[in-house]
Amino acid sequence: MEAGIVGLPNVGKSTLFNALTCSQAAQSENYPFCTIEPNEGIVSVPDPRLDRITKYIVPKKTIPAILKLVDIAGIVKGASEGEGLGNKFLSHIRQVDAIIQVVRCFEDPDVIHVSGQVDPIADIEIIETELMLADIQTLENAIGKAEKTARSGDKDAKVRVEVIKKCNEHLAADQPLRTLELNEIERAAVSSYGLMTAKSILYVANVGENDLEGKDPLVTKVREYADKAGASVVCVCAKLESELAELDEADRAEMLSEVGLDEPALHSIARGAYKTLGLESYFTAGEKEVRAWTIPAGATAPQAAGVIHTDFERGFIRCEVYTLEDLEEHKTEKDIRQAGKLRVEGKSYVMKDGDICHFLFNV
Repeated sequence: MEAGIVGLPNVGKSTLFNALTCSQAAQSENYPFCTIEPNEGIVSVPDPRLDRITKYIVPKKTIPAILKLVDIAGIVKGASEGEGLGNKFLSHIRQVDAIIQVVRCFEDPDVIHVSGQVDPIADIEIIETELMLADIQTLENAIGKAEKTARSGDKDAKVRVEVIKKCNEHLAADQPLRTLELNEIERAAVSSYGLMTAKSILYVANVGENDLEGKDPLVTKVREYADKAGASVVCVCAKLESELAELDEADRAEMLSEVGLDEPALHSIARGAYKTLGLESYFTAGEKEVRAWTIPAGATAPQAAGVIHTDFERGFIRCEVYTLEDLEEHKTEKDIRQAGKLRVEGKSYVMKDGDICHFLFNV
């Protein structure tokens, strides 16, 4: 699964993407559409639980979960009608699983805002409107074919027609589709359309170097907007994070200490994106490696095993599970087993975030 980073031109999203992926790409000039094709990058998801596990199970290597990010070029008002580079960029958003919208929450006369003034809520609404208009267009294009197929007696097409109408009514009320309740069958009926406002969203408030805690009134407005939308907000100073990304570990730690941060704010973005995508981690731990594996929330034990290898899911027998708290209390897997804390779970077991597992399988 992957998340797409979107925003108006010059809000700092490409700076943020480069910092997240430790990109050494040359700095672009300060003008819209400097990212012509979407850039892709893989980032690790920092997880302090890995450090806690390796205190007791010392591996040759530690492997965190990873997340794929796509930097999508700046969207402008009228994109759904072809303004700027228009639908070309909107099509890139259709392909991602969640959206990270960067909004500018700092003043800087040297960085031109495409709208002439810094107003993060207006920025959010411009992009939301463009995505809703594009979704309306997609659904209007789809309903004719769906109705024709439905008239032939196709039951799936009949469901699709009703869901399209339901979605269009919601969009006509100026509401994004992520706020529309659909059951599993209804979601499946329109899943192939890549409806953009149905995707989960994370807002990133790009703040100035003098407001790392995000106390500026502009950030407060973003938080209030996100609360109403059921979304999360992460504050980050893209300029500072870009500088931190270029430092070695020792210098980075010194700089973080100087500005009063415990860790780069980018870590919060990676974790926030992970959560926005509906993902969680389980761990495998041994002398060879301690590793975080990515699964969708609600995955069963066989599905989780299949992330390691399809044979593990196909030949799943059982899963041996313990918790990080068990490890910290008993120190070794042997002692966890002797204490009766090593659980044996079957095919119906729903994984819990942070489970430490061994899978038994036979093919």
